[in-house]
Amino acid sequence: MAISFSASAKMVLEKRYLVKDAAGRVVETPEQMMARVARHVAQADRVFGGAKAAAQTEKLFLRMLSNLWFLPNSPTLMNAGRQLGQLAACFVLPVGDSIESIFDAVKHTAMIHKSGGGTGFSFSHIRPANDVVSTTTGVSSGPLSFMTVFDVATDAVKQGGTRRGANMGMLRVDHPDIEAFITAKINLNRLTNFNLSVAVTQTFLEALEKGGEYDLINPRTGQVVRSLPARKIFDLIVQSAWQSGEPGIVFIDRVNADNPTPQLGPIEATNPCGEQPLLPWESCTLGSINLARMVSAKGIIFSRLKQTVQAAVHFLDNVIEVNQYPLPDIEKASKLTRKIGLGIMGFADTLIQLGIAYDSPEAIELAETVMAFIHKEAREASAELGLRRGSFPAFKSSIFDGSNFAQMRNATVTTIAPTGTISMIAGVSSGIEPIFAIAHARQMLEGQSMPEIHPLFVKLTKKEGIFSEELIQAVSQNGSVQGVPGVPEAIQQLFRTAHDIAPQWHVQIQAAFQKHTDNAVSKTVNFPSEATAEDVAQVFLSAAKSGCKGVTIYRYGSRLLQVLNVGGGRSEGEQIAPRPRPQRTYGLTERIGTGCGKLYVTINSDDKGMCEVFAQMGKTGGCASSQIEAAGRLISLALRSGVKPEAIIKQMTGIRCPSPVWQNGKMVLSCPDAMAQVLNRVAVVDPSDSPQPAGVCPDCGGSLTHGEGCLNCYHCGFSKCA
Repeated sequence: MAISFSASAKMVLEKRYLVKDAAGRVVETPEQMMARVARHVAQADRVFGGAKAAAQTEKLFLRMLSNLWFLPNSPTLMNAGRQLGQLAACFVLPVGDSIESIFDAVKHTAMIHKSGGGTGFSFSHIRPANDVVSTTTGVSSGPLSFMTVFDVATDAVKQGGTRRGANMGMLRVDHPDIEAFITAKINLNRLTNFNLSVAVTQTFLEALEKGGEYDLINPRTGQVVRSLPARKIFDLIVQSAWQSGEPGIVFIDRVNADNPTPQLGPIEATNPCGEQPLLPWESCTLGSINLARMVSAKGIIFSRLKQTVQAAVHFLDNVIEVNQYPLPDIEKASKLTRKIGLGIMGFADTLIQLGIAYDSPEAIELAETVMAFIHKEAREASAELGLRRGSFPAFKSSIFDGSNFAQMRNATVTTIAPTGTISMIAGVSSGIEPIFAIAHARQMLEGQSMPEIHPLFVKLTKKEGIFSEELIQAVSQNGSVQGVPGVPEAIQQLFRTAHDIAPQWHVQIQAAFQKHTDNAVSKTVNFPSEATAEDVAQVFLSAAKSGCKGVTIYRYGSRLLQVLNVGGGRSEGEQIAPRPRPQRTYGLTERIGTGCGKLYVTINSDDKGMCEVFAQMGKTGGCASSQIEAAGRLISLALRSGVKPEAIIKQMTGIRCPSPVWQNGKMVLSCPDAMAQVLNRVAVVDPSDSPQPAGVCPDCGGSLTHGEGCLNCYHCGFSKCA
């Protein structure tokens, strides 16, 4: 059956998922991809019911995928039925307190990243910096120095892997090096392939509530080395998160309270986006139901949702069976517990279809109702599979032994995971996040872009008789419909974007889903740029009290602002110094015609945004070349000093020379004017995220934004946590 995809979905599929030949040409249609995935994953049924059962299951899976009712995590779509065959998204590896253990973990990380997976680690077992090393009578360099080794290895491997490697680094709040860990990414050139989270204990939270101290413990000896005021460390976490978006927090004791197999050991780490707590060597098998396809005029179609949950649990359990694991230890651990994580995408679109505002009690009620239903049906489906296929091998060491479930195929069944690219394929909002933007620009070839408008916004404004080019232009410029003249209040309420919604509502939605989720919930709590550190502190405390297993925040534009004074701007008379040029940048080169010839303008970026501009004129030398080079150097200096691209563009636009020319229907007045035009096309790729994006996408040049605990591109599907 033919599947209807948006232009963005087709672009993502062709770039990332469809099979290509040796010359890089796409040789697979989206329909063939769905058939490939359904066929391969259904083969597990041969073991339990023979070829006939596998054929029936293949039809079931193909119908579910083709209707876009459910999609598995990206590695399954990419690799099922292909040579690599690695279908899991993420892994947790153990890191011990020895050189052998640490560098074994580095090697295993490289193998996982090469296969397309992401990795999570707890570095809490590594002895602190300056601790004794008995074998050499020297001193330890501590966990942070070894994290740098993992970071460099990830940089090297990701050049050849099928997806970019991503890591989660965790450290217990009672580790002696916790202060250095918390502030590690205030310098945004460090640990660029890591997300960081502090593993916060209940002991710490109790000390914080009482205004007391807590102990720091040397993991090598188990001895207390000193005590610190809990408030001091909490404030440091808050300040660092306010400033750079990291670290996040994981409430590690709450995670272990829900550990389904406590006899196998404690959970100490999660996958890169934090939603999947795992034991050492475990992998996660994830997929998401498209909730927006489970809606009618009467509400949620629970009959369809039930059928989809049952088929999705079957699908994910089969993935565990047919997966080609990168390491034997990972296969053993993954099949011992057979953890799966079924979640949702399209929650914001579902709310819009039902006429419910995201920041409302009705949205919280729907979140709890839907997730409770999915969780109940998923457990029952897993129990039924357990009766037919047998329980997961660690069942006798699990919380299910002696419960109402005589059999259980999977130790966990539900997770709210990021759905960045698969939600683009499905054409719906990402995970449980609010809609990112009502209008945004999709990157095309030759540096051009095409505006895309949320289809439900188009539908409702046409129904109200207010749809117009002027309205779309106003929304595109603002990135939001709030306060746009002529738009009814009801539509404004329905179409609040991530930055229009107060942070506390983000937490309440996350907590509502967490109540009925085995694992954890991937979500970013968005703050406006003017939010204070106290605002961040309140969200952290609210997340702790409301039952969340972790929380990640991002203050709009914070990664571009190197704050020099806590809680304020620069002090009087303070000099602005450009940040150092990073060792590695990524960018694009655009050719533009001028009166002097063809000008080649290169714009490079790092994770903080545009950082340098080079320009070169075909065969020109002498004075013209030196002036073009000088302009590029000064623009680069300004960008790395924090000057907004818009200010630079404004100054350079309109500068005239004696020989202006026309190009693509627009006058190019001079070489500086040409550079400004190229800058403008790169800087304002996404009106909803201008003027302070979180960085520039290395794949398409679009704006990177924070969502679901990671940096994502909503234009082409790139994710730094992929």
